[in-house]
Amino acid sequence: MCGIAGFLSYRNQEAQSLHKLLDRMSQQIVHRGPDSCGSWVDPLLGVALAHQRLAIMDVSPAGHQPMVSASGRYVLVFNGEIYNHFDLRARLTDVSWRGHSDTETLLAGFETWGIRQTLVDSVGMFALAVWDCDEQTLTLARDRIGEKPLYYGWQGDVFLFGSELKALRVHPAFDSSINRSALALFMQHGYIPAPYSVHEGVFKLLPGCLLSVRPGVAAQSQPDSYWSFSELVETSQSQLFIGSDAQAIDALDAQLRRSIGRQMLADVPLGAFLSGGVDSSAVVALMQAQAMRPVRTFTIGFGVPGYDEAHHGAAVAGYLGTDHTELYVSPDMAMPVIERLPKIYDEPFADSSQIPTYLLSRLTREHVTVGISGDGGDELFGGYNRHITLPAIWHSMRHVPTSWRRELGRALMSMSPATWSRLGAALLPMLPGRMRFTHLGDKVQKLSDMLAASDALGMYRDVISQWKMPHQLVLGAGSLPSVVTSPQAWPGVGELAHLMMAIDTLSYLPGDILTKVDRASMSVSLETRLPFLDHELMALVWRLPLHMKIRGGRGKWILRQVLARYVPLEMIDRPKAGFAVPIDQWLRGPLKDWAEALLDEARLRREGFLNPVPVRRKWAEHLSGQCNWQHQLWNVLMFQAWLEDQCV
Repeated sequence: MCGIAGFLSYRNQEAQSLHKLLDRMSQQIVHRGPDSCGSWVDPLLGVALAHQRLAIMDVSPAGHQPMVSASGRYVLVFNGEIYNHFDLRARLTDVSWRGHSDTETLLAGFETWGIRQTLVDSVGMFALAVWDCDEQTLTLARDRIGEKPLYYGWQGDVFLFGSELKALRVHPAFDSSINRSALALFMQHGYIPAPYSVHEGVFKLLPGCLLSVRPGVAAQSQPDSYWSFSELVETSQSQLFIGSDAQAIDALDAQLRRSIGRQMLADVPLGAFLSGGVDSSAVVALMQAQAMRPVRTFTIGFGVPGYDEAHHGAAVAGYLGTDHTELYVSPDMAMPVIERLPKIYDEPFADSSQIPTYLLSRLTREHVTVGISGDGGDELFGGYNRHITLPAIWHSMRHVPTSWRRELGRALMSMSPATWSRLGAALLPMLPGRMRFTHLGDKVQKLSDMLAASDALGMYRDVISQWKMPHQLVLGAGSLPSVVTSPQAWPGVGELAHLMMAIDTLSYLPGDILTKVDRASMSVSLETRLPFLDHELMALVWRLPLHMKIRGGRGKWILRQVLARYVPLEMIDRPKAGFAVPIDQWLRGPLKDWAEALLDEARLRREGFLNPVPVRRKWAEHLSGQCNWQHQLWNVLMFQAWLEDQCV
């Protein structure tokens, strides 16, 4: 895992000045690769490539980047891992290898098969930039699902790219103007979806895409897909698995072993995140089944009822015999992290689980260099509550007039979310395991909003939105299309739950989950790997009919059956809680003064980005306990904290 940066200026420059500018850019992302750094320039063409290395495979100098291909044609800077690179090497029979890094494997593949075909044949996560000296073309590429980030953009006559925005900002050509329309999307979702960024003229390369840039033809440079998740879904759904439940469980078990086994390959210490939920427990169980010694596992807890799952992780670790480490987090430990979030995430980002993800990454990095995570399982196996409850709600309510549903929603909110939560907590011991929902008030609040939607997809868009009308909040914002509002980008699937899972994979997964994990882990120089995102595993799972994923009102049915071969299911038989922190309580307590300063009405008016009226109203309602507006307020707070950091 590493960091990359560079630029094309297309004008003759002194090599020394190019190297100095590259050094400034790469120093901004040294946390992504503190083991070594390197740069390569062509002063005649103004081409400059920089690399910060976190050595994982072939930690010797033979893995140093930028790396030049054997013929001298290609120069590569590469962030990520190619898990099947030894299989690719077996096909490259005429190569004299200098080391055993996957970077060298990619370069040999480029020379033999070309860039596109090599990426099609690769299994892994990556963001890369490769300069073709013969064609005088710079090609950027990003992995299939978007595990690794890659920003790019024309700033005047200079083309910039990098793993993080902070690397681009130090270039003298960079324009820091804020994209207000992208900011509106952020307020709606809590992240800025690709291809947009917070800055005008700077973009995120979409997952599964290439972008080739040539001198003098900037206007013609458009991303080009080399792989399509939607095509994978449609192809897999057209070839549905027709075997029995037992055969499907066997097939999934075998493919999970393959995917996890090849991601355990490393020349440095390796461990895993373990919350005790289905996804992380399955990953750890299959790691331990293939390991020669106890797997290092890590978890954190909060000591707050309804938010603390650390004891579940400890129970699974004890059963599997892993070498387990846990940390309990207090508000005092969280505040220094919150102050660092604008620098860690580099653009506004507001999934509050970014706090425990950072703390877990930091804890893990104290012991190992690579951490394997169960992220991606929810999108793949129908693990979010909306995948289960929304189709059921729509099926039961679709014939009820919209006006009646709105009235029902208002009736539900006649009792405050806090009161609903207290009622739910009182009833919790009397309910069966699958109905023991935590934070009942938040769920009732979401349900009341959903009931006003005119159709099922309207319900879905509502449930994944925090600020429902973001253009009333962000001053001067226009409308930008996104995956969520672009049906032409969706795969053709029949069931509503499958469609939501697919849209989540195209939007929420790369925009929120993968961004959160990448920035948190790389800020402490920890490589994370996500075996559920292996595209060969995804192809198998998408061949399975929906009833093998959602059954009996519960998601992840088939993954639970695989897990039951390794861990007693009663250890993980509980409602999904997510990786949550008690932000709602902290905003009324230890974070109140910090939040009040950022939400000051005069400050909001002076800055001129947000309408202070709805912000102050929600802040007052939250402080009173009348409503839980933690998500909406956290979005605003994370933008305000980011904006303040930009002005320092």
